[in-house]
Amino acid sequence: MKEKLREGYTTGTCAAGAALASAIWKTTGTLPEQAAVETPSGKTFILDIHPIRYGVCGVIKDGGDDIDNTNGCMVTAETIIHDHSGEAVFIGGDGVGTVTKKGLKIPVGEPAINPVPRDMIEKSVRGVIGDRAFDVIISVPNGESIAEKTFNGRLGIVGGISILGTTGIVRPMDEKALKDAIAEELSMHRAEYGTFTAVAAGYSGERFLREKYGINSAVLFSNHLGFVLDKCEEMGFKNIIAVGGCGKMLKPAADIMNLHSHIAGGQREILCTHSALCGANLNIIRRIYASNTTAECIEILKNAEIAETVFASAAEKAAENCIKRTHSKINVGVILLDGKNEMIGKSQNIDDILMTREV
Repeated sequence: MKEKLREGYTTGTCAAGAALASAIWKTTGTLPEQAAVETPSGKTFILDIHPIRYGVCGVIKDGGDDIDNTNGCMVTAETIIHDHSGEAVFIGGDGVGTVTKKGLKIPVGEPAINPVPRDMIEKSVRGVIGDRAFDVIISVPNGESIAEKTFNGRLGIVGGISILGTTGIVRPMDEKALKDAIAEELSMHRAEYGTFTAVAAGYSGERFLREKYGINSAVLFSNHLGFVLDKCEEMGFKNIIAVGGCGKMLKPAADIMNLHSHIAGGQREILCTHSALCGANLNIIRRIYASNTTAECIEILKNAEIAETVFASAAEKAAENCIKRTHSKINVGVILLDGKNEMIGKSQNIDDILMTREV
Protein backbone atom coordinates (compact mmCIF):
# COMPACT_ATOMS: atom_id res chain seq x y z
CA MET A 1 0.00 0.00 0.00
CA LYS A 2 1.14 3.54 -0.72
CA GLU A 3 1.86 5.68 2.31
CA LYS A 4 -0.77 8.38 2.77
CA LEU A 5 0.54 11.82 1.89
CA ARG A 6 0.73 14.30 4.73
CA GLU A 7 -1.71 17.21 4.73
CA GLY A 8 -0.59 20.75 5.50
CA TYR A 9 -2.18 24.12 6.13
CA THR A 10 -2.75 27.16 3.95
CA THR A 11 -1.42 30.71 4.16
CA GLY A 12 -4.91 31.64 5.37
CA THR A 13 -4.58 29.27 8.33
CA CYS A 14 -1.13 30.74 9.06
CA ALA A 15 -2.56 34.27 9.03
CA ALA A 16 -5.38 33.27 11.39
CA GLY A 17 -2.92 31.67 13.82
CA ALA A 18 -0.57 34.66 13.76
CA ALA A 19 -3.45 37.11 14.26
CA LEU A 20 -4.82 35.06 17.16
CA ALA A 21 -1.42 34.94 18.85
CA SER A 22 -1.01 38.68 18.39
CA ALA A 23 -4.41 39.33 19.97
CA ILE A 24 -3.55 37.11 22.94
CA TRP A 25 -0.19 38.86 23.40
CA LYS A 26 -1.78 42.31 23.21
CA THR A 27 -4.58 41.49 25.69
CA THR A 28 -2.70 39.36 28.24
CA GLY A 29 0.85 40.59 27.90
CA THR A 30 2.03 37.03 27.38
CA LEU A 31 3.30 35.63 24.08
CA PRO A 32 1.71 32.22 23.40
CA GLU A 33 4.08 29.56 22.14
CA GLN A 34 1.30 27.97 20.09
CA ALA A 35 -2.13 28.87 18.75
CA ALA A 36 -5.02 26.58 17.87
CA VAL A 37 -6.88 27.41 14.66
CA GLU A 38 -10.02 25.61 13.58
CA THR A 39 -10.34 25.37 9.81
CA PRO A 40 -13.63 25.58 7.87
CA SER A 41 -13.33 21.84 7.22
CA GLY A 42 -13.49 21.20 10.98
CA LYS A 43 -9.86 20.21 11.47
CA THR A 44 -7.86 22.09 14.11
CA PHE A 45 -4.17 22.87 13.67
CA ILE A 46 -1.85 23.65 16.59
CA LEU A 47 0.57 26.18 15.13
CA ASP A 48 3.98 27.17 16.48
CA ILE A 49 4.22 30.93 17.02
CA HIS A 50 7.35 32.92 16.18
CA PRO A 51 7.68 36.35 17.85
CA ILE A 52 8.84 39.06 15.44
CA ARG A 53 8.59 42.08 17.73
CA TYR A 54 6.08 43.11 20.38
CA GLY A 55 2.57 42.28 19.18
CA VAL A 56 3.73 40.88 15.83
CA CYS A 57 3.62 37.09 15.46
CA GLY A 58 4.58 34.77 12.67
CA VAL A 59 3.63 31.28 11.51
CA ILE A 60 5.64 29.28 8.99
CA LYS A 61 3.53 27.63 6.34
CA ASP A 62 3.76 23.85 6.17
CA GLY A 63 2.17 22.54 2.99
CA GLY A 64 2.58 18.92 4.04
CA ASP A 65 3.66 16.77 1.12
CA ASP A 66 2.30 19.29 -1.38
CA ILE A 67 5.33 21.49 -1.96
CA ASP A 68 4.47 24.77 -3.68
CA ASN A 69 6.08 28.18 -3.93
CA THR A 70 4.70 29.35 -0.58
CA ASN A 71 5.80 26.31 1.41
CA GLY A 72 8.10 27.41 4.25
CA CYS A 73 7.24 31.10 3.98
CA MET A 74 6.55 33.15 7.12
CA VAL A 75 3.12 34.76 7.45
CA THR A 76 3.01 37.48 10.11
CA ALA A 77 0.18 39.39 11.73
CA GLU A 78 -0.28 42.31 14.08
CA THR A 79 -3.70 42.81 15.62
CA ILE A 80 -4.51 46.39 16.62
CA ILE A 81 -7.44 46.35 19.05
CA HIS A 82 -9.72 49.35 19.60
CA ASP A 83 -11.79 50.22 22.67
CA HIS A 84 -15.10 50.53 20.83
CA SER A 85 -17.18 47.86 19.13
CA GLY A 86 -16.95 47.61 15.37
CA GLU A 87 -15.77 45.76 12.31
CA ALA A 88 -12.49 44.12 11.39
CA VAL A 89 -10.24 45.99 8.95
CA PHE A 90 -7.76 43.96 6.92
CA ILE A 91 -4.51 45.63 5.90
CA GLY A 92 -1.94 44.18 3.55
CA GLY A 93 1.59 44.60 4.80
CA ASP A 94 4.85 43.85 3.03
CA GLY A 95 4.63 40.91 0.66
CA VAL A 96 0.82 40.74 0.50
CA GLY A 97 -0.53 41.67 -2.91
CA THR A 98 -3.16 44.23 -3.84
CA VAL A 99 -6.08 43.46 -6.17
CA THR A 100 -6.02 45.64 -9.31
CA LYS A 101 -8.53 43.90 -11.61
CA LYS A 102 -12.24 43.22 -11.30
CA GLY A 103 -13.72 39.74 -11.17
CA LEU A 104 -11.83 38.30 -8.20
CA LYS A 105 -13.34 37.46 -4.82
CA ILE A 106 -11.91 40.67 -3.34
CA PRO A 107 -12.71 44.19 -4.68
CA VAL A 108 -10.14 46.26 -6.53
CA GLY A 109 -7.84 48.15 -4.19
CA GLU A 110 -8.18 45.68 -1.32
CA PRO A 111 -5.33 43.48 -0.05
CA ALA A 112 -5.42 40.00 -1.60
CA ILE A 113 -6.64 38.28 1.54
CA ASN A 114 -9.42 36.00 0.36
CA PRO A 115 -12.85 35.77 2.04
CA VAL A 116 -12.33 32.44 3.84
CA PRO A 117 -9.01 33.50 5.43
CA ARG A 118 -10.68 36.78 6.46
CA ASP A 119 -13.44 34.82 8.17
CA MET A 120 -10.90 32.55 9.87
CA ILE A 121 -8.89 35.52 11.10
CA GLU A 122 -11.96 37.34 12.43
CA LYS A 123 -13.36 34.26 14.14
CA SER A 124 -10.00 33.55 15.81
CA VAL A 125 -9.46 37.12 17.02
CA ARG A 126 -13.04 37.64 18.20
CA GLY A 127 -12.66 34.59 20.40
CA VAL A 128 -10.24 36.77 22.38
CA ILE A 129 -11.55 40.36 22.08
CA GLY A 130 -15.28 39.89 21.54
CA ASP A 131 -17.08 42.54 19.47
CA ARG A 132 -14.39 45.22 19.70
CA ALA A 133 -13.21 46.75 16.45
CA PHE A 134 -9.76 45.75 15.31
CA ASP A 135 -7.29 46.19 12.48
CA VAL A 136 -5.06 43.33 11.41
CA ILE A 137 -1.93 43.77 9.34
CA ILE A 138 -0.93 40.63 7.44
CA SER A 139 2.57 40.44 5.95
CA VAL A 140 4.77 37.91 4.18
CA PRO A 141 8.39 39.11 4.42
CA ASN A 142 9.51 37.60 1.08
CA GLY A 143 6.07 37.59 -0.51
CA GLU A 144 6.94 39.85 -3.42
CA SER A 145 9.70 37.53 -4.65
CA ILE A 146 7.49 34.46 -4.10
CA ALA A 147 4.72 36.10 -6.16
CA GLU A 148 7.00 36.23 -9.20
CA LYS A 149 6.78 32.42 -9.31
CA THR A 150 2.98 32.31 -9.10
CA PHE A 151 0.00 33.26 -11.30
CA ASN A 152 -0.70 36.41 -9.28
CA GLY A 153 0.46 38.76 -12.02
CA ARG A 154 -1.98 37.14 -14.44
CA LEU A 155 -4.79 37.82 -12.00
CA GLY A 156 -3.87 41.46 -11.53
CA ILE A 157 -2.55 40.97 -8.00
CA VAL A 158 0.55 43.13 -7.55
CA GLY A 159 3.13 43.59 -4.84
CA GLY A 160 3.02 40.16 -3.24
CA ILE A 161 1.17 36.90 -2.79
CA SER A 162 -2.46 36.18 -2.01
CA ILE A 163 -3.53 34.84 1.38
CA LEU A 164 -5.52 31.83 0.25
CA GLY A 165 -7.49 28.81 1.35
CA THR A 166 -11.06 27.59 1.08
CA THR A 167 -10.79 24.74 3.59
CA GLY A 168 -7.70 25.84 5.52
CA ILE A 169 -6.05 22.54 4.61
CA VAL A 170 -3.54 21.74 1.86
CA ARG A 171 -4.34 18.33 0.45
CA PRO A 172 -1.48 16.86 -1.63
CA MET A 173 -2.23 15.85 -5.20
CA ASP A 174 -5.65 17.50 -4.99
CA GLU A 175 -6.60 19.18 -8.29
CA LYS A 176 -9.16 21.39 -6.59
CA ALA A 177 -6.67 24.18 -5.92
CA LEU A 178 -5.64 24.28 -9.58
CA LYS A 179 -9.25 24.33 -10.75
CA ASP A 180 -10.09 27.03 -8.23
CA ALA A 181 -7.24 29.14 -9.62
CA ILE A 182 -8.41 28.59 -13.21
CA ALA A 183 -11.98 29.52 -12.29
CA GLU A 184 -10.79 32.67 -10.53
CA GLU A 185 -8.79 33.75 -13.56
CA LEU A 186 -11.79 33.10 -15.84
CA SER A 187 -13.92 35.24 -13.53
CA MET A 188 -11.41 38.05 -13.80
CA HIS A 189 -11.41 37.76 -17.62
CA ARG A 190 -15.21 37.90 -17.66
CA ALA A 191 -15.20 41.08 -15.59
CA GLU A 192 -12.30 42.73 -17.43
CA TYR A 193 -12.78 41.69 -21.06
CA GLY A 194 -16.46 40.83 -21.51
CA THR A 195 -17.79 37.70 -23.19
CA PHE A 196 -14.63 36.74 -25.11
CA THR A 197 -11.69 34.85 -23.69
CA ALA A 198 -8.74 32.87 -24.96
CA VAL A 199 -7.57 29.70 -23.23
CA ALA A 200 -4.32 27.85 -23.77
CA ALA A 201 -3.04 24.44 -22.75
CA GLY A 202 0.34 25.93 -21.84
CA TYR A 203 2.73 28.84 -22.13
CA SER A 204 3.58 28.09 -25.77
CA GLY A 205 -0.07 28.54 -26.73
CA GLU A 206 -0.25 31.75 -24.74
CA ARG A 207 2.85 33.04 -26.55
CA PHE A 208 1.35 32.10 -29.92
CA LEU A 209 -1.83 34.06 -29.20
CA ARG A 210 0.15 37.10 -28.16
CA GLU A 211 2.50 37.05 -31.16
CA LYS A 212 -0.04 36.04 -33.82
CA TYR A 213 -3.21 37.83 -32.73
CA GLY A 214 -2.14 40.37 -30.13
CA ILE A 215 -4.11 38.63 -27.38
CA ASN A 216 -2.12 39.52 -24.31
CA SER A 217 -4.05 37.58 -21.70
CA ALA A 218 -5.02 33.92 -21.94
CA VAL A 219 -6.18 31.52 -19.24
CA LEU A 220 -3.93 28.48 -18.90
CA PHE A 221 -6.02 25.35 -18.42
CA SER A 222 -3.34 22.63 -18.35
CA ASN A 223 -5.34 19.45 -19.02
CA HIS A 224 -8.73 20.69 -17.81
CA LEU A 225 -10.39 21.78 -21.05
CA GLY A 226 -13.78 20.32 -20.15
CA PHE A 227 -13.75 22.08 -16.79
CA VAL A 228 -12.89 25.39 -18.48
CA LEU A 229 -15.70 25.02 -21.00
CA ASP A 230 -18.17 24.23 -18.23
CA LYS A 231 -17.08 27.27 -16.24
CA CYS A 232 -17.20 29.52 -19.29
CA GLU A 233 -20.78 28.44 -19.97
CA GLU A 234 -21.65 29.09 -16.33
CA MET A 235 -20.08 32.57 -16.45
CA GLY A 236 -21.80 33.62 -19.66
CA PHE A 237 -18.93 33.74 -22.15
CA LYS A 238 -20.00 33.84 -25.81
CA ASN A 239 -16.76 33.35 -27.76
CA ILE A 240 -13.65 31.34 -26.91
CA ILE A 241 -10.43 30.50 -28.71
CA ALA A 242 -8.72 27.37 -27.38
CA VAL A 243 -5.14 26.76 -28.45
CA GLY A 244 -2.51 24.15 -27.72
CA GLY A 245 -0.05 21.68 -29.15
CA CYS A 246 -1.73 19.07 -31.30
CA GLY A 247 -0.53 16.36 -28.93
CA LYS A 248 -3.18 17.62 -26.51
CA MET A 249 -5.63 19.58 -28.60
CA LEU A 250 -6.35 16.77 -31.05
CA LYS A 251 -8.12 14.90 -28.25
CA PRO A 252 -11.31 17.01 -28.24
CA ALA A 253 -11.84 15.81 -31.83
CA ALA A 254 -12.67 12.46 -30.17
CA ASP A 255 -14.69 14.24 -27.45
CA ILE A 256 -11.88 13.76 -24.90
CA MET A 257 -12.02 16.81 -22.63
CA ASN A 258 -9.55 15.84 -19.91
CA LEU A 259 -6.31 16.07 -21.86
CA HIS A 260 -3.98 14.34 -19.40
CA SER A 261 -2.00 11.52 -20.98
CA HIS A 262 -3.01 9.23 -18.09
CA ILE A 263 -6.67 9.68 -19.03
CA ALA A 264 -6.57 9.01 -22.75
CA GLY A 265 -4.43 9.08 -25.85
CA GLY A 266 -5.98 8.52 -29.25
CA GLN A 267 -4.02 11.07 -31.28
CA ARG A 268 -2.96 8.51 -33.90
CA GLU A 269 -6.47 7.15 -34.21
CA ILE A 270 -7.87 10.65 -34.62
CA LEU A 271 -5.35 11.45 -37.34
CA CYS A 272 -6.00 8.14 -39.09
CA THR A 273 -9.72 8.92 -39.14
CA HIS A 274 -9.33 12.46 -40.48
CA SER A 275 -6.67 11.38 -42.97
CA ALA A 276 -9.12 8.81 -44.35
CA LEU A 277 -11.89 11.39 -44.45
CA CYS A 278 -9.58 13.68 -46.39
CA GLY A 279 -8.76 11.01 -48.98
CA ALA A 280 -5.43 9.64 -47.75
CA ASN A 281 -4.49 6.25 -49.14
CA LEU A 282 -4.15 3.12 -47.04
CA ASN A 283 -0.36 3.30 -46.96
CA ILE A 284 -0.39 6.76 -45.36
CA ILE A 285 -3.00 5.70 -42.81
CA ARG A 286 -0.97 2.62 -41.88
CA ARG A 287 2.19 4.71 -41.47
CA ILE A 288 0.37 7.16 -39.21
CA TYR A 289 -1.02 4.32 -37.12
CA ALA A 290 2.47 2.85 -36.74
CA SER A 291 3.97 6.19 -35.64
CA ASN A 292 5.24 6.70 -32.12
CA THR A 293 4.74 10.46 -31.87
CA THR A 294 2.49 13.21 -33.18
CA ALA A 295 5.60 14.80 -34.70
CA GLU A 296 6.08 11.72 -36.88
CA CYS A 297 2.44 11.93 -37.99
CA ILE A 298 2.88 15.57 -38.94
CA GLU A 299 5.92 14.75 -41.04
CA ILE A 300 4.11 11.94 -42.85
CA LEU A 301 1.15 14.18 -43.64
CA LYS A 302 3.38 17.05 -44.76
CA ASN A 303 5.26 14.77 -47.12
CA ALA A 304 1.94 13.59 -48.50
CA GLU A 305 0.91 17.26 -48.93
CA ILE A 306 -2.33 16.81 -46.98
CA ALA A 307 -1.28 18.05 -43.53
CA GLU A 308 -3.17 21.33 -43.82
CA THR A 309 -6.38 19.59 -44.87
CA VAL A 310 -6.19 16.86 -42.25
CA PHE A 311 -5.42 19.15 -39.32
CA ALA A 312 -8.10 21.60 -40.39
CA SER A 313 -10.56 18.72 -40.40
CA ALA A 314 -9.48 17.59 -36.93
CA ALA A 315 -9.60 21.15 -35.57
CA GLU A 316 -13.10 21.56 -36.98
CA LYS A 317 -14.31 18.43 -35.21
CA ALA A 318 -12.60 19.47 -31.98
CA ALA A 319 -14.34 22.84 -32.13
CA GLU A 320 -17.68 21.15 -32.86
CA ASN A 321 -17.32 18.94 -29.77
CA CYS A 322 -16.29 21.90 -27.62
CA ILE A 323 -19.37 23.81 -28.74
CA LYS A 324 -21.54 20.80 -27.90
CA ARG A 325 -19.93 20.68 -24.46
CA THR A 326 -21.27 24.20 -23.83
CA HIS A 327 -24.75 23.22 -25.09
CA SER A 328 -24.12 25.43 -28.13
CA LYS A 329 -24.10 28.54 -25.93
CA ILE A 330 -20.49 29.42 -26.80
CA ASN A 331 -18.79 29.71 -30.17
CA VAL A 332 -15.53 27.83 -29.52
CA GLY A 333 -12.68 27.98 -31.99
CA VAL A 334 -9.72 25.60 -31.87
CA ILE A 335 -6.13 26.16 -33.00
CA LEU A 336 -3.62 23.31 -33.24
CA LEU A 337 0.10 24.02 -32.95
CA ASP A 338 3.05 21.90 -34.03
CA GLY A 339 6.24 21.32 -32.09
CA LYS A 340 7.68 24.62 -33.33
CA ASN A 341 4.73 26.57 -31.95
CA GLU A 342 3.40 27.24 -35.43
CA MET A 343 -0.25 26.86 -36.37
CA ILE A 344 -0.87 23.59 -38.17
CA GLY A 345 -4.66 23.66 -38.16
CA LYS A 346 -7.60 25.82 -37.12
CA SER A 347 -11.37 25.65 -37.12
CA GLN A 348 -13.27 27.77 -39.64
CA ASN A 349 -14.83 30.03 -37.00
CA ILE A 350 -11.54 31.49 -35.71
CA ASP A 351 -11.64 34.63 -37.85
CA ASP A 352 -15.27 35.35 -36.94
CA ILE A 353 -14.48 34.97 -33.24
CA LEU A 354 -11.52 37.31 -33.52
CA MET A 355 -13.72 39.96 -35.17
CA THR A 356 -16.26 39.87 -32.33
CA ARG A 357 -13.92 39.63 -29.36
CA GLU A 358 -14.35 42.23 -26.62
CA VAL A 359 -10.89 43.28 -25.45
